[in-house]
Amino acid sequence: MWVLFYSYVCPSEVLMKEGMSKYGIMENKKQKIYFIGIGGIGVSALARYFLARGDSVSGSDAVGSGITEELGKMGAEIFIGHKIENITQSDCVMFSAAVREDNPELIEARRLGIKTQKYAEALGELTKEKFTIAVSGMHGKSTTTAMIGLIMEKAGLDPTVIVGTKVRWGNQESGIRNQESGKNLNLLNPPLEGGQNPPQPSLKGGRRIDPPPLGGVGVRGDFDNASNFRMGRSKYLVIEADEYDKSILNYWPKILVLLNIEEEHLDTYRGGLPEIMETFKEYVEHLPEDGVLVANHGDANISKLILDAVPTPTVFPSLREGESKRGRDWRVVNFGAEKAGGLNLKIPGKHNLSNANAALTVARVLSIDEEIAIEALNNFIGAWRRMEYKGKLNGAKIYDDYGHHPTEIKATLAGACELLAISHKPLAKLWCVFQPHQYQRTYNLFDQFVSAFGAADKIILLPIYSVAGREDEGIKNKVNSEMLAEKIRNQEAGSKNQEILYLSDFDKVAEYLRKNLQAGDVCVIMGAGDIYKLTEQLLIKE
Repeated sequence: MWVLFYSYVCPSEVLMKEGMSKYGIMENKKQKIYFIGIGGIGVSALARYFLARGDSVSGSDAVGSGITEELGKMGAEIFIGHKIENITQSDCVMFSAAVREDNPELIEARRLGIKTQKYAEALGELTKEKFTIAVSGMHGKSTTTAMIGLIMEKAGLDPTVIVGTKVRWGNQESGIRNQESGKNLNLLNPPLEGGQNPPQPSLKGGRRIDPPPLGGVGVRGDFDNASNFRMGRSKYLVIEADEYDKSILNYWPKILVLLNIEEEHLDTYRGGLPEIMETFKEYVEHLPEDGVLVANHGDANISKLILDAVPTPTVFPSLREGESKRGRDWRVVNFGAEKAGGLNLKIPGKHNLSNANAALTVARVLSIDEEIAIEALNNFIGAWRRMEYKGKLNGAKIYDDYGHHPTEIKATLAGACELLAISHKPLAKLWCVFQPHQYQRTYNLFDQFVSAFGAADKIILLPIYSVAGREDEGIKNKVNSEMLAEKIRNQEAGSKNQEILYLSDFDKVAEYLRKNLQAGDVCVIMGAGDIYKLTEQLLIKE
């Protein structure tokens, strides 16, 4: 069950009183901003924001990528490799949490007295300037952020969105209607800067251009023109709020979405779950008096967090009833986790239904017409590297997924089983090719990884992807993928006859899949490292 917590003043009332000025884009003079690690999925989104704002943007990364190429075409000056002479003309140097303290550009910036900020610190400043909706939790952040952004886009709220994946924005209807009367509700959708109305949908031959269906039914999602950033002209900012490096403590949202809490990033949270819980409790306290907490009450750790933060809450049965009574600290509303009427997602998995419920609840808080919200969710084709359909090999469907935590693996493979079921091929198999990400994560969550692959018929493990600057050299001698494969092989498999292999490189995996995949099979290639290159190696574009 999802639970919504909010205090005695509705956000819409506050916005009507305060107007737009508090939440406008920062009106700073144009700056020369340098990004260390500009090719990262988060940092690059922030770089796009400053480019869209008109600032001069430059940056470096260890290697070139599609992201750095795109930024170069947008006007950013890109350097491959980190050299001290790159930053001498900069007003500010921003860097990702992955950048080490011994980075030569970071050292030189500090020596020169140039302002330096972590990505999360810079984004945190922006959250104070705008009406921010922050999506938090260990899993589902990117998908839920994308869903919320697309709902708001379709409703005409024209949000700025910063998300850790690529999303197909645009071609959405504008305008928001009051849920009861069907009339335009301009209080939550004021004219944009300069008195302009939100852009109307693209038309071709008098018809609206809708996005194609998701690859979940065999149609490839086209993310070539997708982006991890959307520039809006309204007061709204939607962000994916990552918990790594305790980044969430930099954010000051008006609406905080909390999806789940469990052990993750234990190189940051060396105190384990208690330290994680304490950090999230401090984060939730960033909400203002008129803020809103949208929380997954079905998550045990979130329930505990709620009890600690709200000693005597008053619980109401339905968000739609709109009761105005207060608990001691919050006004509390429960809403069901069942599928909303008319909701038919193109993306598989119960976890995505939960993500959609979170997004739909945010839409209700913003008084967005539910029909508009549900239509946006039904049109959602998924996100880049989130169970992304890539094509076929030997008649088997190949999917690429970013999942790298045991909970994510379980949820994604359960969703993949839904795809297998609709193939109507009783002998078809579910394959999972997994590249573990980070030695510390693999070691700390080893037993959870062992039990994460139960839905798969065929499992192929690759060597652990080592994350520079985040590894404990001592742990590298304690865990490897061969050990994980052996443990999975020896566990009680029940009635399922699994095949588990360890293969040492992409070439061996590609050769094995070409020889053994059969028509009707579903193959999920998973990991947060460089395993995405395997799908490029495997597939001939259809």
